[in-house]
Amino acid sequence: MRPAPFAFARPDGLADALSRLGADDDAMPIAGGQSLLVLLGLRLAGAETLVDVTRIPELCGAREADGAVVFGAATTHAMIEDGKVPDPSRGLMRRVAGRIAYRAVRNRGTIGGSLALSDPAADWCPVLIALGATYDIVSAGGARQVAAEDFADGAYSTVLEPGELIRSITVPVLQEGTRWGHAKHARKTGAFAESIAVVVKRPDGVRAALGATGSHAVLLPSVAEAVASGGDVAAAARADIAMADPDADAYRARCHLATILNAAREVCA
Repeated sequence: MRPAPFAFARPDGLADALSRLGADDDAMPIAGGQSLLVLLGLRLAGAETLVDVTRIPELCGAREADGAVVFGAATTHAMIEDGKVPDPSRGLMRRVAGRIAYRAVRNRGTIGGSLALSDPAADWCPVLIALGATYDIVSAGGARQVAAEDFADGAYSTVLEPGELIRSITVPVLQEGTRWGHAKHARKTGAFAESIAVVVKRPDGVRAALGATGSHAVLLPSVAEAVASGGDVAAAARADIAMADPDADAYRARCHLATILNAAREVCA
């Protein structure tokens, strides 16, 4: 199926892009387009104008600043996988990037585009929650900061308002002594994930997150407490799964339990 007709704009600056997005409620930003173009082709999404943001300097690359790394929203998965940008996560982000779909997708897909789409099975959402990331959201009217765990509020639903754009993602640098675990279950390489679990154990505390739920990625507070205290992770995981994905069938619940236990085991090994 072909998409409905749309106009295409390629602004060379952030102000121009935000002006175009703010002036037309039916305008949509496009970066890698790995998901959006499919949705447009199936006519599950529509836009009067697509605003290409991939060449805007403020959205490209990454830089180190004040104990964190700031990733431009148009940074591709492949750039992270290949180590072409700083890695604040001691290898976690490079592992995650290398397991996203296929290389052709990673060459074009962007971290900001993945977050903005908020696919329940997306890889970056639980990882950035576990890392304590913050998103810089901008519009023609100003900017605001949103914690990773507060960004998505449902499947394919976020706190982004019309005319807003993710400008960057700030990820704190993990301190020496930090350990992390990451586990992902999919039926085959490149398939959508059926469960993603991430556990990050810092010297000052633990954060754990679950993705590929029926809604959106969330923190796992009971798991984090159990990992920190040496408690019963399996019991904590079952309690958190019931809260995070209450509509999960028995198969998906088992997938969640397995990925959480595998991620926690990697941390505690």
